[in-house]
Amino acid sequence: MTTTDVSGLSQLGQNVAAPQNPEEAVLERVPTSHAGTDFVVRFTAPEFTSLCPMTGQPDFAHIVIDYVPDGWVVESKSLKLYLHSFRNHGAFHEDCTLDIAKRLVDLLAPKWLRIGAYWYPRGGIPIDVFWQTGAPPEGLWLPDQGVQPYRGRG
Repeated sequence: MTTTDVSGLSQLGQNVAAPQNPEEAVLERVPTSHAGTDFVVRFTAPEFTSLCPMTGQPDFAHIVIDYVPDGWVVESKSLKLYLHSFRNHGAFHEDCTLDIAKRLVDLLAPKWLRIGAYWYPRGGIPIDVFWQTGAPPEGLWLPDQGVQPYRGRG
């Protein structure tokens, strides 16, 4: 059994105030204990919230992040705090989605990452945003993200 090195973490096990915006949020990583093995890590944020930069009204999304580590995994408490930091942050759906994905890529340098952001409609139109770094590794078991397209009352 291997032990994960958590010596560099500053938030896990600590009382940490919620960051007020994504720029001040601290994302942390730990080395994977299974280097050389391709596996998928999935984070699901079914109640993600940000603010419309024009109206200040809340926007809600169901976000699914899948990635294949290449040496590092994101520390989950820091990711939760980072995602929470968008609650008072004004940005368009596309910006929120891609900022999250690119920040994780910069932090982790994963073999592969994809994000699906399924935004709830405001004004009658859902805006879903999808992005990935490239093709997933060959032979990887990659489940569907499992989020149904928005159907409204139909």
